[in-house]
Amino acid sequence: MSERYPRVASLRTPTALRKRLAALDVSLPCDDAVMAAPDSPLAATLDLGDGPGGRLEAPNRFVIQPMEGWDGTAEGRPSELTLRRWRNFGRSGAGWIWGGEAVAIRHEGRANPNQLVISDATVESLSELREASIAAAREAGQAEPVVGLQLTHSGRWSRPEGLTRPRVAYRHPLLDRRAQVDEDACVLSDRELEDLVDDYARAALLTYQAGYAFADIKHCHGYLLHEFLSARNRTGRFGGEKLEARESLSRAILEAVRAAAPELRLGVRLSVFDHLPHIAGEDGRGVPEAYRGSYAYGFGLDPDHPERIDLTEPIDFARFLESMGVGWVNVTAASPYYAPHLQRPALFPPSDAYAPPEDPLAGVARLLGAARDLKQAVPGLTVVSSGWSYLQEFVPHVAQACVREGWFDAVGLGRMALSYPTLPTDVLSGRALSRKLICRTFSDCTTAPRNGLVSGCYPLDPFYRDRPERNELESIKRGAS
Repeated sequence: MSERYPRVASLRTPTALRKRLAALDVSLPCDDAVMAAPDSPLAATLDLGDGPGGRLEAPNRFVIQPMEGWDGTAEGRPSELTLRRWRNFGRSGAGWIWGGEAVAIRHEGRANPNQLVISDATVESLSELREASIAAAREAGQAEPVVGLQLTHSGRWSRPEGLTRPRVAYRHPLLDRRAQVDEDACVLSDRELEDLVDDYARAALLTYQAGYAFADIKHCHGYLLHEFLSARNRTGRFGGEKLEARESLSRAILEAVRAAAPELRLGVRLSVFDHLPHIAGEDGRGVPEAYRGSYAYGFGLDPDHPERIDLTEPIDFARFLESMGVGWVNVTAASPYYAPHLQRPALFPPSDAYAPPEDPLAGVARLLGAARDLKQAVPGLTVVSSGWSYLQEFVPHVAQACVREGWFDAVGLGRMALSYPTLPTDVLSGRALSRKLICRTFSDCTTAPRNGLVSGCYPLDPFYRDRPERNELESIKRGAS
C-alpha cells in the first residue's frame, strides 16, 4: 500500500530529489555537494546567547531531539539501555542534545510506566545521563555538546502504570474517546494546576542541580501544555477564547521556573500547527475524522477550515516566549496519537496507525517550512527544525542548504539518531553516509513501545536486532498486517 510513493532511496541524486519535490509542488533548498568542516554551514558554532552563567555556544548546528523512552525503571530512573542511548547521543558529534529524553515532572504525568521521572530520589541517576553523554563525546574526540533535559506532563495521554489515566485541559469531542476520558473529573482544576506549577519549579531546580545547561518546558504533541494552548472552551484562570488567557498556565510555569532556578536556561519544543484527528480510511490511508462546525480544539490552524495551517497564534506565542526569557524554540507539529503523518513523516506507519495519506516528502517540507516561517517572524529566537529523518541520504544536502539560506538555526535529528547516531560526525568530517545505517522510517521504534517493548532501532541497530524482543515485535507486526 505504501508503495504509492517512490522510496527516497530510489532518488539517487539531489537533482532527482528536486524533481520529485517539484512534482509534489513543494520546495526545499538542496545543495548538490556537501561540504566538510570547517567550511560547512553545519559546522558553524551557534551562539545561544548570554545568561546568568555567561555566554553559551553550541559547537555546530546538529541537534539530537528529545524522544520518549520506554526503558527506565519503575521508579523513573534510567536503565543501562537508557545510558547506552545517551552515550550514543554524546558520541554522535551533534553540538546540542535537546533534552535527550522526555522526563515526567511527576509520576501521574508519565506517558508510559518506564518513562523517566525527575524527583529527589531520581535526580542523581538523571545526572549520570548527562555525564555519560559528555564522557562519550570526549572519548570520541568531539567537542562537548550543550545538554538539557525535557520536562513534561503527558496530560491526556498519561499511562503511568500502563493503563490510561488521562488528565486533561478540557473535554474534547473527538479525542475523549481515544484517551478514555469518560468523566469531568479528568479535567484538571485550577487548584490542581497551581500545584502543577510548583512541580515544574521543583523539577527545574533539580534539573539545574543535576548539572544540565537548560530545561525544555515541553509544549508539543498533544501533551498537557500543548493542549492548554487550544483551551478556548475552558473557563477560569487558565483558558479562554483569547490566546493571552490560554498561555496563562505557560506564563505561571515559566515565572515559577525562573524564580526557582534563575541560572537555568530555558527552551520550548512547540507544536506550531495541528489538524483534525485522523483515522484509517477504507483503503487504510489516513483521513480526517468527521467533524461539523468550527473546530475550536486546535492550535495553529484555521478553526473554520481546520485543514489549513494558520501560524498567527503560534508566532504570537513565540513572541510571548521570547518576552519571558525563552531564547530557543524547537519546532514540531501535531501529535503522534492523532496525526502522526504530520509530526513524523514516514513511509511505513506504526502498527496502530494508518498508511500515509500523502508522500511523506510533503510532510517534511511542511515541517521545515513552518520552522522557516517562525524564524522569519521572530528572528531573535534560536529556532531548531524537526522532521528530517525521512530525507534519508539527502539530510546533509538539504540541511546544509537550509542553514546556509537562514531558514532556521539548527537541524534536529530524532529517529535517525537511533539508527545512525554518528551521522553528524560523518557529515562534518566529509565522509559519505553509511547507507546501511540510514533510518528508512520503518516505525519499529514506535511500534515496539506501543506494545510494551523497549524502544530502539530493531531493523538497523545490531544491538536491538539481536535482542529477544525482536521476535515478539515481528509477531506483533504480522498480526497487525
